[in-house]
Amino acid sequence: MIISPLVSVIMNCYNSSKYLREAIDSVYAQTYENWEIVFWDNASMDNSAEIALSYDAKLRYFRGEETVPLGMARNKAIEQANGKFIAFLDCDDIWLPRKLEVQLPLFKDPNVGLVYSDTIFFNEKGRSKRLYSNKYASTGYCFRELLSEYCLSLETVIIRRAALEGQTQWFDPRFNLIEEADLFIRIAYNWKVSMLPEPLSKWRIHGSSGTWTKMYEFYGETMLMLDKYAGLFPDFEQSYSGEIQRVKINNTLRHSAALWQNGQGYEARKQLSNLAYRNINGFFLYFLSFLPPHHIVPILRRLRGDITPT
Repeated sequence: MIISPLVSVIMNCYNSSKYLREAIDSVYAQTYENWEIVFWDNASMDNSAEIALSYDAKLRYFRGEETVPLGMARNKAIEQANGKFIAFLDCDDIWLPRKLEVQLPLFKDPNVGLVYSDTIFFNEKGRSKRLYSNKYASTGYCFRELLSEYCLSLETVIIRRAALEGQTQWFDPRFNLIEEADLFIRIAYNWKVSMLPEPLSKWRIHGSSGTWTKMYEFYGETMLMLDKYAGLFPDFEQSYSGEIQRVKINNTLRHSAALWQNGQGYEARKQLSNLAYRNINGFFLYFLSFLPPHHIVPILRRLRGDITPT
């Protein structure tokens, strides 16, 4: 008799009642049946607890005494996990029914520490887009690729417990926006990464998501992550100088775009001034920053094919 390994599904919740039942139901609808939900309530003040506690014993409910940073809350949930594999689902996202069934076989390779898949970004107006419709999917020993162009979506990821336990740190509690990118990139330093090209989840885009409400924090957190890697990996700055430079350029472009979209054109131009004549995107954004953002931002979003909250 083949025993299917237990998968611990980490769900971190803070005032997430609006979409919560749909997210939980998508786990209960899985064709792979040996799973548990580790539900960590980060001291919510809405009726999230009532919803979570309405399910059976496969959902294990825990509540923190106070609200803590997301990275710390994810660690607290993992401490309660019993599974050989760890998966993640935020309370506003959705799994498709075959997700666990088709991803877990990729762990038959003992060197694979992380498996992910394509996903569908969607908003409340019905617009949707596959994440990897025009992106390259990094696989194998791909630390270098993920460092320079990180593009994993949390709700698609499953990690081997052994890969997690081999880390000197799980989620970095200093991070609120890149805590999962930091951890998954670190796992890729020593472990192979595998990917299924079919979409196995749906990532909901809405205005109250931290990705949108705290986007200014990306810049500082990314620079802190690079500083951490310099002390963690041997010869990091020398061996990965090209990737580090690319991360810094992309980080400056994203931060400048955030400033500009918020009407802070002068601050955006200051950020872009050093890139304007060294990077074509920096050059383009520098001159666009003189224009009113409410005229140009919708055009840029359409050109990139972005799915926005509204």
